[in-house]
Amino acid sequence: MSVEETQQTIQRYVEALVSGGDFASHFTDDVEWTTMETGERIRGREAVREHIVALHTQAFAASPELRSIAFSDGLAMLEAVFVGTQTAEFGGVPPTGASVRVAYAMSYDIVAGQISALRAYFPVAAIVAQLREAAAVTTV
Repeated sequence: MSVEETQQTIQRYVEALVSGGDFASHFTDDVEWTTMETGERIRGREAVREHIVALHTQAFAASPELRSIAFSDGLAMLEAVFVGTQTAEFGGVPPTGASVRVAYAMSYDIVAGQISALRAYFPVAAIVAQLREAAAVTTV
């Protein structure tokens, strides 16, 4: 897979993700998501799509602020800021209505024009800490 093909695949995926389009159509059937901090693994196009949707629209009303994307032959790395308001339980913290803002990175493997793996360098502990802090403030 060339660098140009990798770039086109990721750009189409990010555009669909940000616009609310069918971003999962850019996944292989057996795509795998790994949250690197926790080791959580999710396999399959629909399961990974549901995880991403839940994170952005169920646990939080959230959107990414893209910072940078780098491409190589069959690999891409994205840096962004997760900006959201908690709307449901996350990490054992009941909904607080608190806003969170954390930097994260995503690594993508691309095979035949589709994403076969996503590795999320997503700071779950930092988000939970922000939510617990907000919960403590609202209960005082």
